[in-house]
Amino acid sequence: MNDRHGTAGVPMRWVGPLRISGNVAATETDVPLATYETPLWPSVQRGANISRSTERGIVATLVDDRMTRSVLVEAKDAQAAHAATRLLDARIEELREVVRGCSRYAELLGIRYEIAADLLFIRFEFSTGDASGHNMVTLASDALLTHILQTVPDIAYGSISGNYCTDKKATAVNGILGRGKNVVTELLVPRAVVAERLHTTAGKIAALNVRKNLIGTLLAGGIRSANAHYANMLLAFYLATGQDAANIVEGSQGVTIAEDRDGDLYFSCTLPNLIVGTVGNGKGLDFVETNLARLGCRADRPTGENAHRLAVVAAATVLCGELSLLAAQTNPGELMRAHVRLERNNETTRIGV
Repeated sequence: MNDRHGTAGVPMRWVGPLRISGNVAATETDVPLATYETPLWPSVQRGANISRSTERGIVATLVDDRMTRSVLVEAKDAQAAHAATRLLDARIEELREVVRGCSRYAELLGIRYEIAADLLFIRFEFSTGDASGHNMVTLASDALLTHILQTVPDIAYGSISGNYCTDKKATAVNGILGRGKNVVTELLVPRAVVAERLHTTAGKIAALNVRKNLIGTLLAGGIRSANAHYANMLLAFYLATGQDAANIVEGSQGVTIAEDRDGDLYFSCTLPNLIVGTVGNGKGLDFVETNLARLGCRADRPTGENAHRLAVVAAATVLCGELSLLAAQTNPGELMRAHVRLERNNETTRIGV
């Protein structure tokens, strides 16, 4: 190690196992979390324990998968910009061939547009296999932009990135159109489990979710988001699995739903912008390779399915931590007592084990 090169060590623990079912995986797996916030491990552990209290556990549904990059071109005027969009739509198959010529794994799924004065923002949507796809979609977009500038009249280069993607920024467009994996997780917790393990009721959690996550976030001006702390679990999971940690900015946008169903608790977390991959930059580190293998994301599956498995495991991990925290916050003093015991006193005993 010297003053320019070194390694930043972040404490990591495995918690679980989580029970997961759904349209991608049916599994029980431990998950690695790298964090300085030590209460996060026991909090997620409590949620993991609860996930095993029902036969199906956390039902994780992969709704969509697409990575985006937007480019900016300058048109002669707004009419020329609009004409360019119609021409590009008519040439979609031609553009797909351009992408196939520069990448083995990227596929152009669709194109979105935004026109402001004489500026045309073009948002390309791609599938990227098992990669999260940052570099892959930039390479493909660069090839597309070159082709477009050569074949579409009355436009000129603006930028390879037009901020309409949107990468590592909290915006409405990602929540509406999606960026990365869109995963919905659901868990139905029996009344007795809510009382015995969460020390609360379904009604209290449902009411707090409305007042805190929905109304509180609305008053704060949140963007396409209504949750307590998705970013905590995502950052810890991203660091442990070699992801680009800055993607928690858009990744932590999501909506928590809690309902009292005759005393049972229906609990759901929707994450429309999960950006994860099992190949690419950051995945060659030994500890990352070990963690991905232990998560079952090194299996011989069709391209893209290992990344889909990783996404649903990440989303299920978020649900575990979200459920545990909201339950704690229905009880006066519980959250602070846990932090004092686990952080200030350096206690390692896990809550709810």
